[in-house]
Amino acid sequence: MERTPTPQDEAAFARWLNETEPPRIAEFLNRCTPEERLSAFCSMPKEKIDAVMALLEPVNQGDLLMALEPETRRTLFEEMEPDDRARLLTCLTQAEANQLLDLLSKRERGLTESLLAYAPCTAGRIMTPEFVHLGPEMSVLEALDAIRTGNESAETVYLMPVTDEEMRLLGTVDLAAIVLAPGDWKIAHLMSSDVPAVAASDDQEKVARLMKTADLMVVPVVEEENRLVGLITFDDAMEVLEEEETEDFARAGGAEPLDRPYLSVPIPRLVLSRIVWLSVLAVAATLTVNVLNAFEETLDNVVSLTLFIPLLIGIGGNTGAQSATTIVRALAVEDVRPGDALRVASRETGTGLLMGALIAVVAFGVVALSMDQDIALIVAATLVAICTLAALVGSLMPIAAHSFSIDPAVVSAPFVTVIVDASGLLVYFTIAQAVLGI
Repeated sequence: MERTPTPQDEAAFARWLNETEPPRIAEFLNRCTPEERLSAFCSMPKEKIDAVMALLEPVNQGDLLMALEPETRRTLFEEMEPDDRARLLTCLTQAEANQLLDLLSKRERGLTESLLAYAPCTAGRIMTPEFVHLGPEMSVLEALDAIRTGNESAETVYLMPVTDEEMRLLGTVDLAAIVLAPGDWKIAHLMSSDVPAVAASDDQEKVARLMKTADLMVVPVVEEENRLVGLITFDDAMEVLEEEETEDFARAGGAEPLDRPYLSVPIPRLVLSRIVWLSVLAVAATLTVNVLNAFEETLDNVVSLTLFIPLLIGIGGNTGAQSATTIVRALAVEDVRPGDALRVASRETGTGLLMGALIAVVAFGVVALSMDQDIALIVAATLVAICTLAALVGSLMPIAAHSFSIDPAVVSAPFVTVIVDASGLLVYFTIAQAVLGI
């Protein structure tokens, strides 16, 4: 792979900026420090500036805009799409957001503020309010004129909504269908009335998953009385899915999402994103200590039981984490819903039981070669019980969290591991007392 010159090598870096496509430049700038990003941006060919700016992460767009000269800042911010502006402003302080909004023309500010009026993480916040809409009685020639007129400001014209005079959504029509139809045909003859429109208040992740599942390039956004207010395009939907999956991955690991590229996050911010959940989990882990303390006498009588504690809690924690991760993902893509809790519990219980039995057979043989068969029996029985318990707990905790409108990823792997560790040890020592008669 060709090596990217450093900003310090000014001549080579300027040549690289001139010859490289905007997506690759944006990828590089997202990894730079704010100072390097500003220097590179100021050295960039003018014809690439708008394209690169549109491809930067919102937080990096904000840092860059606030560092530029006021006139350059105004021009770049004015050229951005309204939905991109709204996403950017969400990443800034209120004072910075107001400062940028004051730079906009009256029309562009109105479009941007109309999106900011919708709640975060809703379809209304990510839609584009600029679009070409056609009337059912328009001829193909009239429609083509309307498309040519509105194409400059519209984000997409590949699929256009058809509305009545009061902006009520009637259907959609493909650009290809218009181009190929005779000039005197009416749009009503070409449009499809089977429109999978979404409400402006709908959750953005659900809308994005609908578009991905149904393979939709554009979806109309409506308000009361089916009045059209905007369109959501496929690229915006994919950005939402990436953000949501990044958030889920972070929380599944017991951390808060960074909301910005990793290399641009200062170390104190990294610590803050992790320390809260780590502290909560540390407190929760005292359950394991309390269990060990409660069975201290059992451990004193049969010291060899301590040898298998890491094995048992490791297998139990991993089994629970596997189950939790699987169900969190299934909930995210709506393969599973809260009403499926009993079916999920049944399947995961059976899965855990079978996995535990298979591991137990192997473990019994290995332990029995070097220790008393009673110890081997205790370990084998505990493995069956702990795998079954872990799979059940790991599957039901995310579903319970989802039912209470809590992000399932928050209560997935780390919390499941802590609970399974404590309950697994309780099962282990209970079985040991029963088998050994302590």
